[in-house]
Formats: sequence, structure tokens, C-alpha cells
Amino acid sequence: MKNIYLILAIATILLACNSTSNQAVSESAIPEESTFDSLLAAETGADAYGMRKFIMANLIAGPNRNQDSTEAARLQKAHMDNITHMAEEGKLVLAGPFMDDKEIRGIYVFAVETIEEAEALTNSDPAIQAGRLEMELRPWYGSAALMKINELHKKLSKEKI
Repeated sequence: MKNIYLILAIATILLACNSTSNQAVSESAIPEESTFDSLLAAETGADAYGMRKFIMANLIAGPNRNQDSTEAARLQKAHMDNITHMAEEGKLVLAGPFMDDKEIRGIYVFAVETIEEAEALTNSDPAIQAGRLEMELRPWYGSAALMKINELHKKLSKEKI
């Protein structure tokens, strides 16, 4: 019986030591709270949660995709130039194609308040005008940090698209 009490006492001490050790490790692994930057929040249009309204666009394959390879290449270049222009204006914060060959070809995320503003921007796209692409526009709530993505992207890209 004394042996059982001794084993239980040792086990209790070991568990207590292990629990204290794990608690110290887990507390030190918790990152410090980030410091709120009111100037950055104002610059990016962030709300109290660090979020903001965007307009998300699905770029969908349009009804007119039968252009010859020369015209398709010209439209693609004009499409890319338009993307660059909208990004430089600060209206388009994210764009990119999907890497499969399905109906939804890519996405845009616009930093505008209304669907109508986003629609006016999409109507400036030569691929939309030619019917090669269509847009489906929806309001979206996402991180205001997206407003800085183009600035960061410039530091990561060696070549222009």
C-alpha cells in the first residue's frame, strides 16, 4: 500500500512539473498583440475590425471567344494594360486568373463603394467590350490590408506581366 502512495505522489509531482512546463511554453508561444496603427487604418479605410467593403468581380468567359489568335492576344494585352491602369489608380486592389480552364476565368477586387462604380470600371476593359469576358459583381467584406497588396507586389516582381 505504501508503494501505491509513493507511486501516486511521484506521478502527481511529475504531472505538476510537466503541466507548469507546458504552461510556460504555451504562454511564451503566444504572439504579442499587434499595435493598432490609426494612421494606417485611416489610409486603408479600415473599420474597427480592420476590415472594409470591396466589390468582388468574377470574370466569366463571355459569349464571344472566337477571335483568332492575333486578336485574342491583342485583347489580352489591352486587358492587362487596363488592369495595370486600374491598379495604379488605386481602384483595383487584387486581380488574377484561375489556373484551370473553367467558366470563371479570374477575379477582381475593387476598392470602390458601389456596384455601379465597379461596373463602370469593368466596362472600360477591352475584353469586356469585345464580349470575351463578362463580370459578375458582388459586395464583399474583407481585410483592409488588401489596400497595400499592390505596393508589396511591386517589391516581389522582377518582371511586369
